[in-house]
Formats: sequence, structure tokens, C-alpha cells
Amino acid sequence: MSAVLTPPPPTVPAGTFGGLLRAETHRFLARRFIRVLLVVALVGWVAALVISLLAFQSPSPERLADARAQQQESIQLGNQGRQQCLDDPQRPADVPVEDWCGPPASEENTPLSLFLDPAPFSFAEDGVDGAVSVAAVAAALAFLVGSMFVGAEWSSRSMVALLFWETRRPRVMAAKVLVTAVAAAALGLVMQALWLGLATLLQAVAGDDGSLPDGFWPELLGTSGRGVLLTVFAGLLGFGLTNLLRNTGAATGVAFVYVAIAETAVRALRPSWQPWLLTNDAAALVLPHGLTLSWPDNGLDAQGNPTYGSIDYLLTSGQSALWLAVVTVVVVGAGVVLFSRRDLH
Repeated sequence: MSAVLTPPPPTVPAGTFGGLLRAETHRFLARRFIRVLLVVALVGWVAALVISLLAFQSPSPERLADARAQQQESIQLGNQGRQQCLDDPQRPADVPVEDWCGPPASEENTPLSLFLDPAPFSFAEDGVDGAVSVAAVAAALAFLVGSMFVGAEWSSRSMVALLFWETRRPRVMAAKVLVTAVAAAALGLVMQALWLGLATLLQAVAGDDGSLPDGFWPELLGTSGRGVLLTVFAGLLGFGLTNLLRNTGAATGVAFVYVAIAETAVRALRPSWQPWLLTNDAAALVLPHGLTLSWPDNGLDAQGNPTYGSIDYLLTSGQSALWLAVVTVVVVGAGVVLFSRRDLH
């Protein structure tokens, strides 16, 4: 009688990708830091509301009339001084009038808010700028969220334990990346919604009586949408960098050194490389009309005399989005590849 060796059945990883996503979502929401972050965001919103209500005040008809009188007087005096500059016989002929005497004074460059104390809140003037500022704050928070989410997995060694349940490492990392991206997008949306609610409330309680200009809402919503996209990039970069280094503190340290030292050195030594700096691209992505960068362009003329000039470069939101996407894919992809190949212990 001969013994027949039966090969062991193939190991089938547990669960579907949907189940893995649910597990990662539960793991993400269970983090105490995430809950604290939501509470801090709400407290910050309430604090911003209280401070804004103290800083802004709707003008009374009497204050408004007095401010308009002061505005017209300031415009008149400014134009009188400009006319004296134009009539000056010693004014250099080779210098443009706008550069030497300045532009004519008008209500556009002499806003009424300069003569109101405290000034009213202006949704038309501050709505887009506020959305840009909120996007910067949301991006910083998203970087911390993505970093601490995967950093906690490495520090608690639950990353290794998870592989006993799901052995397909790319699927594990794909689920974590997807959860991080969705959470960052949700954070960006909530932050922009909080700003929109705050601005609407301030306009109703302590706002001016100005009407919104044409194209205001498309510009504001476009800025908010690009702010959400920046938040997603920041969350994934925090996740990817921490996954590479396996430590949240190391990842935040590298990010600080890059922003505070590396970018400062590039601006000083290689200013023409500024379009590739991540902070410049982040700003250009969110700003409605992109970001204009300038750097010196010195040289020699045909006679060998030194010339001094500058180069203005418009960094558009499309260029910035593409470059940030490339950097994010490289950082996250490198972490996924190393996670799939290196030994874990």
C-alpha cells in the first residue's frame, strides 16, 4: 500500500476588497487624533466667528456718509498731488508716468473700508481670499492626518499583523491610500463649507451693502474646489512620505526641512527653479489666476555693459496640478513598491 501525498490547498486571502475598505475606514475613524482634529476644527470655527463679530461691524447711515465724504476728499487730494507731479519740469522723461507719479486716485484703489473703523465684512472682497487661506490650513491638517494614520500602523506594528489576514500587500496599501484620499477630500470639503457658512453669516450680521460682482460665485467655487484638490494631494503626500520612512516624526521633520531650508536655498541660489517648488505650486493651484514668479535676469549688452532686468513667469493652476500629481504618484508609488517587496519585522 503506497501513501499518496496530497498537496495543501492554496491559501486564499480573507475577504473582499470592499471588506478591506470597510476595515480600513473603521481603523481610520477609530484613531483618537482624527476625533480630536474634528473637535479642534469646530472650536476654531466658533472662535473665528466670535473674533470676526468683534472685528467687523455694519456701518450706520451716518458713519457711511462720513466715510464717503472722507473717501472723496482723499481721492481729490491724491489727484491734485499727482497733477503737480505731472507738471513738474524736472520729472524724468524716460520714466513711465505710472511709475513716477503713480496711477490716478479712484474709488477702486481707495476703498471705502479705509475710512470705516471698525470696517464691515465684505463677502465680495474677502470671500475668495478666505477660501485660499482655508485651503492652506486644510492642506496642513490633511498632511498630518495622512501621516499619523499610516504612522500609527507602523508604530503599533498592526501593519504586520494585518498581513496575516490579508496577504496581498498591494491590496492592503490600495485600501489605505483610497481611505486617506477620501478622508482628505472630506476634510477639504468640510473646511470650505465652514468658511462659506462663516462668510455668509458675517455678511448678514456685520457686512457691507455692496453687491457681488459678476462671476463671483464661479470664481469662489472654483477656488474652493481647487482647495479640496490641494488637500487631497497634501494628505496623500503625508501618507506616502510616512510610509517610506515608517515614522510620523521623521516624515514631518523632512517636510519641515524641505519647506524651511531646501526651498529657501533654491530661491536664493537657483531662482529659475521656483516653478518646481511645491509651495509655489500649491499656491498657484488654489489662486484664481495662478501665481506670478519673478527672478533676476542680469547679463551684458552688445558693448559688454551689464544689464539688469527680471523675468516674470506665470505659474498656472493646470501646470501646478499636473506637477503636484506627478510628485504625489512618485512618493506614494515608491512607498507601495517598497511595502510590497521589503521584509517586514
